[in-house]
Amino acid sequence: MADNKPAPIVIKKIKKVTGGGHGAAWKIAYADFVTAMMAFFLLMWLLGSTTKAQLQGIAQYFQNPEKVSLSGGSGAGDATSVIHGGGTDLTRTVGQVRNGATPGTKVAPNATTVMRAAEALDRRNLEALKKALEQQIQANPQLNAFRSQLLIDITRNGLRIQVVDSDKRPMFALGGAQLESYAQTIFSDIAPTLNQLPNKITITGHTDALNYQNGGKGYSNYNLSSDRANAVRQTLVQSGLDEAKVLRVVGMGSAAPYDAKNPSSALNRRVAIVVLTNEAAARILADQGAEQTASTAQQAQAKLQAASAAKPAPVASAAPIAIKP
Repeated sequence: MADNKPAPIVIKKIKKVTGGGHGAAWKIAYADFVTAMMAFFLLMWLLGSTTKAQLQGIAQYFQNPEKVSLSGGSGAGDATSVIHGGGTDLTRTVGQVRNGATPGTKVAPNATTVMRAAEALDRRNLEALKKALEQQIQANPQLNAFRSQLLIDITRNGLRIQVVDSDKRPMFALGGAQLESYAQTIFSDIAPTLNQLPNKITITGHTDALNYQNGGKGYSNYNLSSDRANAVRQTLVQSGLDEAKVLRVVGMGSAAPYDAKNPSSALNRRVAIVVLTNEAAARILADQGAEQTASTAQQAQAKLQAASAAKPAPVASAAPIAIKP
C-alpha cells in the first residue's frame, strides 16, 4: 500500500555577500594602523621635548619601578630633597629639572639683577671699611684721644667720616687753613685705610657762621672752607692716599651747618670725607657733564681750532683793552 503522506517541503535561503570576499575587515585594519601611527608620532614628540635628566629618570623607572613607592616623590626622576626648604642640591646629576632650567647652560642675569648685586657688594665693602676704621681708632692711642671729634656713619652717598672742631682743640688755627699737628696725625693715620678701597672720595670743608668783616667781598668763609678741604686732601695724599681717587674738593662755607640751632658752634667747623659708592660717583660725574662722547669732544676741539685760526695773530705792542666800570 502506497504511503499517502506528503513529502516535506525544504526551503533553501541563500545569503548573498555583496562586498566581496573580505567584507569590511579592511576598515578595522586601517583603524589599527592609524592608531599605531598616532602613538608612534606621540612617542617621537615626547622624546623630542623631554630633557636628558627626565629620560634618565624614565630609564631608572624601568630598572627599578618600585622606587617611587619606596622613596616617594612625584616621579622616578624626582629632584626634590627629602628635607624641603633648602637650596639646590649641588650634588644632583640626574633627575627632573626645574622649569626654565636647561642642563649644561647658565641663565644670564638681567641688568637689574647685576646692578643690585653690585650695589650690595659696594655696601658691604663700605661697612667693612667703617668697621676697620672704628677698630683702628680703638687700637690707636693717638686716634682714640680724638674719638669724640670723629663721626663715622654710612649715608646714601657712601661712608662719611667727619672730623669736627672743638673749642679746646681746634683742627685749624683761627681763620687759617694750616692743620694743627694733632689734626694732621688723624688724617695721616686714616689715609692708608681709606686707600684700601678703589672707591672715589670727596672732601668738603665747612665753617661756622662767623663772617669776615669785609662782608664777603674779599676772603670769605667759602675761601676758608675750600682751603681747609684742600689742606686735608694734601695731607691724605702725602700719607698714602691715591690722588686719582679724589673726585671733588669742595668748600661749603657755613651753608650746611651741623648744628643748625647754634650757627657759631664749633661742631659746624668740620671737614667731611665721603668714600663714595660707585653709583654716587657716577651720578656726580654725570651731573658735572664729565661723561661726554668722543665725537662731541672732537667737534668742540675742531671748533676751537677753527676759531683760533680765524683770529689774527696778536701784536706784541698792542695796548690793553680798557674795561669801563
